[in-house]
Amino acid sequence: MLLFLLSLLVRLHDRRRMALIAGTFVLVSGAVYYAMMAAWLNLFLAVGLSVPLRVGLALLAIAIGAINTKDYFAWGRGVSLSIPEKTKPGLFERMRRVMNAPSLPAAMAGVALLAIAVNLIELLCTAGLPAIYTAILTQQDLGHLAYHGYLGLYIIGYITDDALMVTLAVSALSSSKLTEQGGRWLKLLSGLVMLALGLVMLLRPQWRG
Repeated sequence: MLLFLLSLLVRLHDRRRMALIAGTFVLVSGAVYYAMMAAWLNLFLAVGLSVPLRVGLALLAIAIGAINTKDYFAWGRGVSLSIPEKTKPGLFERMRRVMNAPSLPAAMAGVALLAIAVNLIELLCTAGLPAIYTAILTQQDLGHLAYHGYLGLYIIGYITDDALMVTLAVSALSSSKLTEQGGRWLKLLSGLVMLALGLVMLLRPQWRG
């Protein structure tokens, strides 16, 4: 979604507007993820990481990893955790309306709402890793501020690649489209990571510390 947004913004040939609109999208996306992880944190602190919950998270991670790995070998076929194709035209149209907003503040407000919508749609696709990270974090017996500090570090890592993408696009006034092959490799990498984390939580839970 960010790549498509950048491809539209490039046509404006306005670095300031491009940076502010795309930057708003990235920051709001990070804020949505932080809120989601804070909710996970409060849940795990309240109920603890019981054996059934740990096994459930492990199986969820393995399922997500298997689906993402499947996408590398069978792109566009069967169950997938990508944004549904039927949803994309509506999102693309909303992006175009943001580009045509009468003022910069209106465009930034519009892209903020768009970022919330996109991240809610993607929530099921990407919730596995932050849930596992937060579950393991709550087992470390830290203070309240320390917990949220580690959540902040995760969010910084989460938005760094997007921020770099925006910086390069603004500097060059161009954007590169993610090819199908590139998307397949990203799916394979994320799938293998999730499979590994799920298996560790299931078979070697003592490694969490």
